[in-house]
Amino acid sequence: MPQAIMVNIKEFLESEGPLSASDLSMLENAVSGSQLTEVRQGVGELSRRVEAGEKSEGLLARAGVGAYLLARQSQADKILSGVTRDGVAMFIHGQCLTSLHRPEEAANRFDQAGKAGYDPVGCALRRAGAIRATGKIDDAEKLLRSVAASAASRAEYSFQMGCIWADRGDSLTAVEYFERAVDMDPHHSRALFWLAAENCLRGNDDEAIRLYERSLSRPPFFTGAMLNLGLLYEDKENYQAAAFCFRRVREYDPNNEFAALYLKDIDATQGMYYDEDQARQEARMKHLLGRPVTDFELSVRSRNCLQAMNINSLGDLTEVSEQELLAGKNFGETSLMEIRELLAAHGLRIGQHLHKIHSRDHVVDQSLSPEEQAMMNKLVVDLNLSVRSRKCMSRLNIQTIGQLVSRTPDELLASRNFGVTSLNEIRQKLGEVGIRLRND
Repeated sequence: MPQAIMVNIKEFLESEGPLSASDLSMLENAVSGSQLTEVRQGVGELSRRVEAGEKSEGLLARAGVGAYLLARQSQADKILSGVTRDGVAMFIHGQCLTSLHRPEEAANRFDQAGKAGYDPVGCALRRAGAIRATGKIDDAEKLLRSVAASAASRAEYSFQMGCIWADRGDSLTAVEYFERAVDMDPHHSRALFWLAAENCLRGNDDEAIRLYERSLSRPPFFTGAMLNLGLLYEDKENYQAAAFCFRRVREYDPNNEFAALYLKDIDATQGMYYDEDQARQEARMKHLLGRPVTDFELSVRSRNCLQAMNINSLGDLTEVSEQELLAGKNFGETSLMEIRELLAAHGLRIGQHLHKIHSRDHVVDQSLSPEEQAMMNKLVVDLNLSVRSRKCMSRLNIQTIGQLVSRTPDELLASRNFGVTSLNEIRQKLGEVGIRLRND
């Protein structure tokens, strides 16, 4: 049976006839299955024939579509720009142009593909997406509505509607449409990518990993999805899987600088000492501090006082002073003694983590101008850092720019999973606002 598949692929690549939807599906299955190497070799041979001067429509169509499915967008664009009659190839060229962030050209190519006879409704949906990418959201929605009667049952229609709602800032409605698209087509890679990214933003890393994996089940394999998945694997300390993703990116894009840097970070991480006993102790402490005060036997007065002060967990009690507690309405010495005994029973004390709160206080430095002080007190989230860097900041309890610039590069690099890539990103972001790390 494998031999039959190989023969079909060879025959397909050597054919000169126009492409069909079934041809495209067969090639997609070959790329995502066990025949990837054969497809690479065949597409490589076709590309060499094109470079040698052969320009037949069938050759250009197959070489270009094959290059696109192998995530070689620039090469595919160069080849497919010579196709003038093959609707399938022009449709794929439109997708290629979309990936290359050339939406106006993509919209025109989808229009040509539809006029050439390839799935007019599908071409209209993709054209609407390209129009939306130019910033003409209302025009894109108008086009979608015009084909809704015949397109609403398609996953692509729901995906494009989700993109419109996302661009308008309504992420909840967008997610509903993306989920609907995935229900209709479990392998809709772009809808899966959006859902994965949304879960990543919300901190749902396990779900994000699952969705990114699904988005990579069918070509073309977008390098953005592979990079994001690799970063999530790395954050879970699954370094082998992370390295696999980054190496796969480099297979498709040998010049991808991010993949190269991330691989270097993993190599550096592999040699770092990791204290498992300390990690377990930190996990136990985190669980203890997160326990709600309602889990423990307290008097009604103490419980009501804590609730009124919005103190909900043992961790909250370690970040407040005794004076602050006594300042609460109806909170007296009796309640204070009760809280002391509760915390002491778990090896804690009132205010022992008060420094964490103080570390978040505003910077007051007489040597700084009011504008500089305001900059120091801004949150690091305002720097729009990547997922990896944001998580490193959270792990280091760095919440303001002032706290960040008080660290040296070596101090940051000593943090687990914080590598040269993250350091360079932070240097760049700080440089954009005219500041830098200590001793940098």
